[in-house]
Order: sequence, then C-alpha cells, then structure tokens
Amino acid sequence: MRWALVRVSLAVTTMVVLAFAVPLGLVVQEMARDRAFSNAERQAAAIGPTLSITTDRRQLERAVASTQAGAAGRMAVHVPASEETGGQDLEIGIRRATVRDLATTQRIGRASITEVTDGSALLQPTALSSGKIAIVEVYVPEGEVSNGVTTAWLVLAGVGVALVVGSVAVADRLGVRMVRPAQRLAGAAHDLGEGKLGARVPEEGPTELRSAAVAFNSMADQVVQLLANERELAADLSHRLRTPLTVLRLNAASLGTGPAADQTRAAVEQLEREVDTIIRTAREAKPQTQATGPGAGCDVSEVVRERMEFWSALAEDEGRKVRLAGVERPVRIPVARPELAAALDALLGNVFRHTPEGTAFSVDVHNGDDAVIVLVSDAGPGIADPEAALTRGNSGARDGSTGLGLDIVRRVAESTGGDVRIGHSVLGGTEVRIWIGFGGASQRPQGRIGHRTKRRRKGGSGSRRGAEV
Repeated sequence: MRWALVRVSLAVTTMVVLAFAVPLGLVVQEMARDRAFSNAERQAAAIGPTLSITTDRRQLERAVASTQAGAAGRMAVHVPASEETGGQDLEIGIRRATVRDLATTQRIGRASITEVTDGSALLQPTALSSGKIAIVEVYVPEGEVSNGVTTAWLVLAGVGVALVVGSVAVADRLGVRMVRPAQRLAGAAHDLGEGKLGARVPEEGPTELRSAAVAFNSMADQVVQLLANERELAADLSHRLRTPLTVLRLNAASLGTGPAADQTRAAVEQLEREVDTIIRTAREAKPQTQATGPGAGCDVSEVVRERMEFWSALAEDEGRKVRLAGVERPVRIPVARPELAAALDALLGNVFRHTPEGTAFSVDVHNGDDAVIVLVSDAGPGIADPEAALTRGNSGARDGSTGLGLDIVRRVAESTGGDVRIGHSVLGGTEVRIWIGFGGASQRPQGRIGHRTKRRRKGGSGSRRGAEV
C-alpha cells in the first residue's frame, strides 16, 4: 500500500509538472525571441530620421556608428540607386541577408525577419525623400535570441524535480501513517494468536484503523477477562472444597489402622494437594496476560462505577449504605481493565463476607500528580492486626486462607510501582488503600501513603476480620 501510494503520487506529480513546465518554458523562449527582435526594431528605427533627410554616405555612416548595433558591426543600410547616390546602389555596413530577401522586403513594404548564418536578420523598410524604399538590416545573433532561455529551463526543471521529490516524500509519510497502524494491528493479532494475551494496539492512525484498534483491544481485554474469570472460578471452587476436605481428613484420622484406613487417609492427602495446586495455579497470573503497550490501561472511574453498580444490588438487599466519591471525571491508569475489576471485586467481596449485614462501606478515588489512590472503607469491626493480615495474605498459608483476594490487589498495585496498605477507616472499620503509580518501582509510596497502617482501634482489640483478605 505504501509503495503503491508513492508510485501514484510520483506519476500524478510528474504529469502536472510537465503540463505546466513545458508550456511555461516555451513561453519564456518566445519572450526572449520577441525581446531580441524588439530591440533590433528600435535600433533600425533610430536610422529612419537620417534616411528621410539625406542619403549621403558619410552622414549615414556616422548615424549607423552612433547606434549600438552599428557600433557592434551588426547593422547595414541598403539605399537604391538615385540621383543623390550618383545612379548607384549604396550599401553601408556588412550585408548578411540575400538580395532576394531585400527585394522582397522592398516590394511588400513592411518589416520581415530572415534566417542568416549564425542568427537572424531584421529587414526594416524606410521611405526616402526621393520616394524610393531603403532597407535597414539589423543582425541578431542566435545567442541573443536564446538569451536566458537555458537558465529558465534549468530553473523550471529544478522546480519540477523539487515538486516531484516533495510529493513523493509527503506520499511516503502518508503511506507510513496508514501502513504502520495496519502492521501493528497485524503483529498484535499474530501475538495474540500465539498466546501473548498482553498484546495491545495503539489507537491511532486513520479513522478506520483506529476503530479496528479499539475493537481489537476490546476483544483482547475480553479474552483476558474470560481467562481471569476461569482462574477466579477455579480458585473459588477449590477454596470451597477445603471445608469438606478438612472434615474428611478428621474422619479419616479416626478410622484407626488398617489398609482401608491408610488408603482413605492417603486419598484425602492427595486430594488436598491437588486442591492446593489448583489454588496456587489460579493465584499465579502469567505476565503475558497483563495488558502492555500503548493500548493498555483503563479508566479507573469507569471501572469503579461499573463494579459498584454490580455490588449495589447486593448492598441494597443487605441494607448497607454505600458511598462513592471521586469518580466524576475520567482517570487513566496503566492497569488492564480486567485486572482492576478483579481487584475491586476481591475487596468488595471481603466487605460482604466479613462484616455483618447493614454495615456501611465506601469507595473513594483520589487522583494525584504521580499516582491514583483507591480507598475501600467499611464500618465493620475492623482488623486487629493489619500487618499480620498483610503477611497472611502474602504467604497464603495461615488459618486455612489462600490469601487470594489480597494477592490480586497487591499484584495490580505493584505492577505500577505502587503498594497496598491496611488501616483504620473514618467509618470506624477497615480501610484498604491501593496506591497505583503511573509506572516504575521508584514511585512506591512513602510515609503518608501508608501512615495509618499501624494505627489501632481505640478500645477493645476488635474482631479479626480478614481471613480472606
């Protein structure tokens, strides 16, 4: 496509240049010729007054010598025989035109141009006092006729070449602007087909290609979302199996000894290991599923509104008051939409699972110069030891918890150089603060971002909510 556009531009520009340059060059050539012969006519007219008064050789020679052409030896005067010339033809200067041409000019009585050696000659008839016609011949060299024509042709050729080169360059840039987005789209589609689910396309270029890029990115996000849903479903179903497995393990321990009892205990242990493997696999998000590139990222305000709309129905059923703030304007973050949605669902799901019905909660979005902070707060009993909850979520091996919810949240934050903190909320319960940077681990939050992580509830120790954080 790119080279086809260049070839078309080259052909069209060349035709336009030829259509204008060739006629213009011919006009310049004709103007140079007219200029040369107009000057010759002025030189010939300068002798007219002298010829109308006298035909004396000396006076005519002085008059011819006083002109520019005569001084250069390019003027001749041909006077027919008369009484004043002693009955003989009088010629002054060097004759270059033929006798036949002179006779023809005398007969027709008007100026004419005839070809001579190395140039042309202007033959100008002039009436004498005797009634006869004298001819003033002015020689015009070939160089004077074409004076400036070569330069004009060179200038026109240079301008034409510049126009052709410029049009080719512009066509090439336009071709690149059209071809590169198409190549990036094809490359991303190829990467997605090979399983690189993080492939995204910059939404730029012509309108049609931008629409195709938007559709491709949306499709890729949907694929990632489907895979994330599968991982979450596998982790959730596997986690639900832990309780009956615990009962089976306890029952198997009470079977006593014997081959059947040993086989039952071995089968239960094997089943527990398989469930743990499924949970660990679901927790390990492959890097290739993370959205990368110029087309990655999402609007945190839009995602928060969408997820809150989903959870608000359940909140209404349980009589919970919900507050949402900071989502009036779009806020772009370098996190894929499915990943952010999964993190929010994990935190909001914890609120519903580990606080009594009727407990209020809120979600706030704060847009800073170098980061976006998402606060999920509730009015529940709170967490007695936030640092232990973070550690437990990190290890995923305490109190029967997988720590899947907090791991999802922390993975989202740390992918942008951010962090997660747990503290005491203004509602009286727990506050989970997600610090999302605009890229780079050097932007990790310091001090004030997590300054409330070590604060404790005043009064009692409170319940230890958050086994599934």
